[in-house]
Amino acid sequence: MKRLLLLLAASALLFAQAATERLYLVTHVDLMPPFAEEGGKLIKAFVLDARKDAGAVRYEALIEPARLNHITLVSVWESRAAFDKHLTQQHTRQFREKIQPMLGGPLDERIHILLQ
Repeated sequence: MKRLLLLLAASALLFAQAATERLYLVTHVDLMPPFAEEGGKLIKAFVLDARKDAGAVRYEALIEPARLNHITLVSVWESRAAFDKHLTQQHTRQFREKIQPMLGGPLDERIHILLQ
């Protein structure tokens, strides 16, 4: 019983720490080739808006030089709560709606925390 309580306490502490530590997000965007230019402009505008969101530490769009329809978004958020709030913003919802028909596959969005 004592071990179970210790395990539960440690889990709660880790969860609380994860909720307040910085969040790193890597999103791979695969645009269909005919939409590479239009989608790229849409992504640039979105990144400029997202950088203004509360809790945004950094937001970058990287393009693969050999395949201009492959873009990777890299962002850093002060916390999971800041990222979750970003997802509710009108500019985020509108971006996702507009980019959807241009995609060659689903957004590949991966959430990370620092390995310490």
